[in-house]
Amino acid sequence: MNNFHILLGSFFFISVVQLEEAPVRRWNGKGTTPNLQSIVLGRCYDYIETVNPLVGKKNCSEIWEAFLKAFVGKDPCTLLPEHYELFINLTLHDIPASKALFWENNKQLVHRYSDKTSRYMPLGDTLAGWIADNLDWCGALGNPGLEYSSCPTTAECENNPQEAFWRIASVTYAKHSSGEIKIMLNGSTPGGAFPVPSFLADYEIPNFQRGQVSNISILVMDEMDGPDIDSCGKNSIAVLEGILASRNFSFKCYDNYRPVRLLQCVDFPDNPECSTGNLGSAHLWISIMLPLLAVIVH
Repeated sequence: MNNFHILLGSFFFISVVQLEEAPVRRWNGKGTTPNLQSIVLGRCYDYIETVNPLVGKKNCSEIWEAFLKAFVGKDPCTLLPEHYELFINLTLHDIPASKALFWENNKQLVHRYSDKTSRYMPLGDTLAGWIADNLDWCGALGNPGLEYSSCPTTAECENNPQEAFWRIASVTYAKHSSGEIKIMLNGSTPGGAFPVPSFLADYEIPNFQRGQVSNISILVMDEMDGPDIDSCGKNSIAVLEGILASRNFSFKCYDNYRPVRLLQCVDFPDNPECSTGNLGSAHLWISIMLPLLAVIVH
């Protein structure tokens, strides 16, 4: 081996070492959730075996591999929704008619109301959403291909792994929703109940299928101790109603929709909003059903 080949080999070795040891950029978002593989596999099996067996058999190992392949070893600012297409196809299942529930800024209330698909099926109660909900993840160049210290936020780079995931998940969920669609919004949100931009405004509503959707119910729910900032026909809700009307969807809007309000009263039974004067004939119903609802929720 001549000196040229020795020099070339040394240069290559040093370059590889520098690449692997290069300092990782520090982002403002949380890093990849520890034990991600175990969590994804566990959630997958939990969903198909106990939460919603009606989806049928799914290959959870293939689902994990498709999820990982979408972002591992990649620059976390170069992810696009199509990178998750295989994962979405492997997790895809029917959304029961009139069970779709869309939302902004009231996640906890939505999932209490949906009750793990028993009442409704928001995106987080589909297999894809169930697997990814509340997790953080992103890839990194070099080994091991995952970044555990931090991941980029959407403010830092738009094409990040989680933004790309929820975009394609939202589009797919909207396209497969049918019958009566419910949209639950937080009427106490500063700036308005219907945010623009948002996943609802940008990826879900534009993908509602007129041939599949019979009507839309807008539920504007104020927080129990929160201000009444938005209401049906006003402010940002008027904007939402205008968008739906322009797309020729039939819709109705409800301020503090009673079934959901009753659920809120489980946690705030002494709140003035839960008194006889505000709930009328429902007061007796609450006094009878509160203990039962508390058992169901917990």
